[in-house]
Amino acid sequence: MGDRMANLKDAINYIELQVGNVQLLSSVYETEAWGQTNQPNFFNQALLVHTQLASNELMKKLLEIENLMGRVRTVKMGPRTIDLDIIYFNNEVITSSLISIPHPKLTERKFVLTPLVEIAPNYIHPILNKSNTHLLKDCGDSLAVYKKTNN
Repeated sequence: MGDRMANLKDAINYIELQVGNVQLLSSVYETEAWGQTNQPNFFNQALLVHTQLASNELMKKLLEIENLMGRVRTVKMGPRTIDLDIIYFNNEVITSSLISIPHPKLTERKFVLTPLVEIAPNYIHPILNKSNTHLLKDCGDSLAVYKKTNN
């Protein structure tokens, strides 16, 4: 919702200030809304962040950033200002009430895999033992993912 490109830039700034150093960032990609399809297209971007935070602390901090940016959770998969997820955390496999890492739906979502492949094509999924490139190739998601030309 709102100025989607500005929201991404603001989120990156907050991450730099509160989480850690952004080492790599993908291009911005646009795709049709996934799940709740009667909403504006999504903008997506992948970041590689170096942090000293533990995974649970990181997730709590990302949720704080979402709240700071005006995210209100009213409708599951509904319109939002920002949605920050942890896709991978080192090579760890974590399941808790707060987070699941690797993200359990990443293999089903081209809008996650496409920017991820741009910054980490050869990273191996710690459970499936497949690279991000391989996961994207095998992804059954039919939604088109377009690279934004003026990031």
